[in-house]
Amino acid sequence: MRTFFHVDMDAFFVSVEELFDPTLKGKPVVVGGRPDERGVVSAASYAARKFGVHSAMPLRTAYQMCPQAIFVDGHPDRYREYSHKVHEVLQAFSPLVEMASIDEAYLDITGTERLYGPPLKAAHLLHERMKAATNLNCSIGIAASRLVAKISSDQAKPNGVLWIIPGQEAAFLAPLDVRKVPGVGKVTEKNLHAVGIRKVGDLARLDEAFLEQRFGKWGLALAGKSRGLDAGGWFDSEIGADEGPKSISHEHTFNEDTADLDRIESTLARLSEMVGRRLREHKLQARTLQLKLRYSDFSTITRAHSVPRPTDLDTEIFEEIRELFRRNWKAGATVRLLGVHAAGWAEGGEQMDLLGEARHEKWKQTLAAADRMRDKFGESAVSLASSLRGKFRERTHENPASLPGKKPT
Repeated sequence: MRTFFHVDMDAFFVSVEELFDPTLKGKPVVVGGRPDERGVVSAASYAARKFGVHSAMPLRTAYQMCPQAIFVDGHPDRYREYSHKVHEVLQAFSPLVEMASIDEAYLDITGTERLYGPPLKAAHLLHERMKAATNLNCSIGIAASRLVAKISSDQAKPNGVLWIIPGQEAAFLAPLDVRKVPGVGKVTEKNLHAVGIRKVGDLARLDEAFLEQRFGKWGLALAGKSRGLDAGGWFDSEIGADEGPKSISHEHTFNEDTADLDRIESTLARLSEMVGRRLREHKLQARTLQLKLRYSDFSTITRAHSVPRPTDLDTEIFEEIRELFRRNWKAGATVRLLGVHAAGWAEGGEQMDLLGEARHEKWKQTLAAADRMRDKFGESAVSLASSLRGKFRERTHENPASLPGKKPT
């Protein structure tokens, strides 16, 4: 039988901020931006959560719920730095590590009893090593499946360790709300409530045929999850198998709607840079590029284009996205949000003419050098001239560029 750890750093963004400003400790802190901005909460301290503040909540709503909170813009470069430190600790503990996001990871520690002792002792040892190396707290869930390990680490928060002994998975899961199951969001939760399923135990008592009829393949996966199995979704591949993303995208919501063409196109250039950086990090080239355009009235359009040659270069992405924008923007209309999306991975593409090939290679070398500078000095160290006016604060989120444990360029 296999043994998995799910390691989740406690209030990671807030905890890193506290290392740099100890006066924040114990206070309600919101990371993500200022209370009068349109952004969303990236993280909230436990003191802020007591007032109902949570991640993905609009900043303005967070302020209404907890006006005494300290609002912090966030420092993505700091979070990347500490995420790399976390990864180093984990990889020294087990070679089978998968960073699920910037602040959580799965470890397979099967067969390490001679080295670390039984699972609970091993988890406490890892707990101590993490604190010593990073000065950060974490919670660790232990189970025979990754799904149960993830749920148990959540139940162990903050700064705890919880081991679900093999054979006790169903009993542990039964009284929990179905929303605790990874992959069950608001829509699925509502659909489950509609048929009387509120607890995981309710789900486990239902016939698989009914679940499949009602929810399709996802229903069968839910039946397995309710028993503590790694059924579908996040758990299809082995730990350490880097499948890479299915798509890469970045969006920006303007703090004030704008019809300034130069500012809009400069922002698109910056978003194209961010997407290109992620593509090169994962050694991917995109065949399909998509523009997302949302106006002040919240009407939203998406327009995609398949490029003749797959690309991972900021300049080529921007040229395609800018052309999509110019063909679809209602001149003078104020814009609320812009997004750039890349998908359709390919190993290579059609050859360009010699002039185009020379330009492509020049930019390839230039951007490789820019990436090395970003790795050393931070993501904002180098930018395209066309993106300077569109500079905006990088949104703090769980899957940024330079995520540790992924194959770097």
